[in-house]
Amino acid sequence: MGRVKQRIGVFGGTFDPPHYGHLILAQTAAEQLELDHVLWVPAGLNPLKAGKNITSVEQRLRLVGAAISDNPMFSLSTVDTERPAPHYTIDTLGIIQAQYPDAELVFLMGGDSLASFARWRAPDDIIDVASLGVMRRPNDDVPLAELTTLLPALRDRLSWIDAPLIEISATTLRQRTAQKQTIRYYVPELVQLLIADFGLYATNK
Repeated sequence: MGRVKQRIGVFGGTFDPPHYGHLILAQTAAEQLELDHVLWVPAGLNPLKAGKNITSVEQRLRLVGAAISDNPMFSLSTVDTERPAPHYTIDTLGIIQAQYPDAELVFLMGGDSLASFARWRAPDDIIDVASLGVMRRPNDDVPLAELTTLLPALRDRLSWIDAPLIEISATTLRQRTAQKQTIRYYVPELVQLLIADFGLYATNK
């Protein structure tokens, strides 16, 4: 008998801006982990990025909406932008699970994030609410033995995603824009047009 529960991927990030690397990773995760849907969850105020210059929530929501508009498997979640900061993954997942009580949640993250996972707020609770789908990143160094010693339940709640190692970073795209270099083929055309319309990244912050 096949599975009954819907499997929903939760893909969080600053997305400043969203780019083809994000899209390829989300699509690859959906295929390999047999996800029915992927929720893109732009961060409101990431506790790890407090004090940094980040594009407004409203503009980043528009950018993500444009990036995923042609894929019915993807949708935009405002769970982290409609409540007061700070926002922690365990709280985000709890709200999403309440919104989709019959779904299995899979939290999508990069190998670089997994390396620091034991230092996140309530990591045991996170892997109780959602399994982890981990996408390898260039030069990530994951201390898996150490992590599974600290978090034994992680062994059965972790799936690796065999995705291309795509070296596109939002930081690089902001720098290219500030230097008046093209970001064509790095981001979808609708995202590129919105960046120009909003006048984003004109200076390198």
